[in-house]
Amino acid sequence: MKLSKFRYNLPAELIAQYPAENRDESRMMVVNRKEKTIEHKLFKDFLNYFEEHDVVIFNNSKVFPARLFGNKEKTGAQIEVFLLRELNSQLKLWDVLVDPARKIRVGNKLFFGNDDLVAEVIDNTTSRGRTIRFLFDGSDEDFKKLIFRLGETPLPKYITRPVEEEDAIRYQTIHAKVEGAIAPPSAGLHFTREMMMRLEIKGVDFAEVTVFQGASYGRSVEVEDLTKHKMDSENIFVMPETAARVNKAIESKNKICAVGSSVMRALETSVSAYGKLNSSEQWTDKFIFPPYDFRIANAFLTNFHESESTLMMLTAAFLDDLDFMQNIYKTAVAEKYRFLCYGDCLLII
Repeated sequence: MKLSKFRYNLPAELIAQYPAENRDESRMMVVNRKEKTIEHKLFKDFLNYFEEHDVVIFNNSKVFPARLFGNKEKTGAQIEVFLLRELNSQLKLWDVLVDPARKIRVGNKLFFGNDDLVAEVIDNTTSRGRTIRFLFDGSDEDFKKLIFRLGETPLPKYITRPVEEEDAIRYQTIHAKVEGAIAPPSAGLHFTREMMMRLEIKGVDFAEVTVFQGASYGRSVEVEDLTKHKMDSENIFVMPETAARVNKAIESKNKICAVGSSVMRALETSVSAYGKLNSSEQWTDKFIFPPYDFRIANAFLTNFHESESTLMMLTAAFLDDLDFMQNIYKTAVAEKYRFLCYGDCLLII
């Protein structure tokens, strides 16, 4: 499969800089894979596509303020450090991305706030990746409080405005519980507590997985042959109660909706040889692109993604029709849907 198959023109003005005023008032394109139909709805209509004992699966990961701004020792040069994941809590070792990378080398000390926090670069991992060690002697709780005070909500770079106070709430799903994510499952941002209650009253079941999304989601694919692309690893948790609920829905032939690409990857990583969902705690670098045989979910809620992105490729694989996918994206552009994490959504059934 070739990268160029996933290319389209996204006008800059369609990249959502703010979320919809109310979460559930985003627009929702509804696509039927079998009938090849396209409908234009609001997310409030999501309820109408699910019945009693259908299962909707969420990623319950919670975003933390992962972007730090500081200065390099001696030169005072301004630097940005994006915290990806903690490698060792006792030693305060973190896997990070740095900018500008050319100025940040092994042995450099980095200062944040009014020298409230100091870190030392101890290794290079990728062109922009570094391993750093925070020089902090306080408790884990005090360290967390400091990160939350100094850090900023890690909006993606395509949101060109400054971070605002409201982003700490809106760049987070209402079902976020497990802290450690650098990006929310964007499809989950549309849900409100009222929507969840209405689904529950209708008899729809909920299940959760935990996926801390890796840097792959923001990294461009640089090879034309997709078989040569390597995803960054992500830590996934599929709880036993989730596996039991999903397997019951499989047996009864109910709808199983994956809310977001991170959920879909967790399900497909944890599927058994017999087509059932296993509970699991593991790392995955699974890369899903066409052609692909999905084993668990038969419905998929996602946002509209960037051209040539791995998220778009997963969506195309679920649609199982590249021409139809291109038609969907051309329609979304023509109808002026709002794209990317703060944008509108696509329900595939």
